[in-house]
Amino acid sequence: MNFQTLSQLAVLCGERGLGIGALMLEEQSAESGRSKEQEFATMSQYYGVMKEAVQRGLTENTTSRSGLTGLDAQRVAAYNAAEEPCLGGPAGQAMAYALAVSEVNASMGRIIATPTAGSCGIIPGVFLSCQERFGWDDDYMVSGLFAAGAIGYVIANNSFVSGAEGGCQAEVGSAIGMAAGALTELRGGTPAQAVHAVGLALKNTLGLICDPVGGLVEIPCIVRNGFGAVTALAAADMALAGVRSVIPSDEVIKVMLEVGSAMPEKHRETAGGGLAQTPTGRQIMKDLQSKK
Repeated sequence: MNFQTLSQLAVLCGERGLGIGALMLEEQSAESGRSKEQEFATMSQYYGVMKEAVQRGLTENTTSRSGLTGLDAQRVAAYNAAEEPCLGGPAGQAMAYALAVSEVNASMGRIIATPTAGSCGIIPGVFLSCQERFGWDDDYMVSGLFAAGAIGYVIANNSFVSGAEGGCQAEVGSAIGMAAGALTELRGGTPAQAVHAVGLALKNTLGLICDPVGGLVEIPCIVRNGFGAVTALAAADMALAGVRSVIPSDEVIKVMLEVGSAMPEKHRETAGGGLAQTPTGRQIMKDLQSKK
């Protein structure tokens, strides 16, 4: 890739007269040796899987093998439709869709890791809800996935996207930043605005620990995906309104690395701390072990 930071990415977009998604498609093609058409077709298949996961999560039984989670997306969708929700509207729909994909993951269904399985609901939740709202076609959404991929590439190479390395800020936080930046571009924002959206999103997840109850990617992972989708929408709106990330986004990414590296091991996907070690969390672990 000809960029390693978000600032370099924005400059390169300006020099080539391309958006982030289009530039990433060119860079990916050059690196892989595959044509742009081949790369686009592959990404299109990934988007198809995302759409299938949302549909499955909203219509099928997503009770996990542990029995701890499942069907919350359907509960939220039904509540949104029948009541006067506090959130509601497009944000409520994005939240329900994100929950749906995460529950499909927990019930051993097929998902796309974006950037990980633990954060797989955020980008589909944001993308599909906005596609339905704004009438965008699938090809346009696939271009957005390339934009998200460019952002994820920078984060992964300057910090981390693994909860075991940097806590949930590295998984859910990165996914929120990827979704926010990509959505900003899809909504007509400039590369500079998209970069600001990433920083705005990441700043609000710094320090988020990874504390899976029972060691499973279920509690609190699934609900964090729902909240993450809403945060991504908010970050995109701020950036499109002209709000800047006063701390440059590349510096925010470095802070995420610093914070994650300093995070105690028990708060990095070990189930040794946080919610996993509450009285209820420990009891759930005992119950799961007894079932085995």
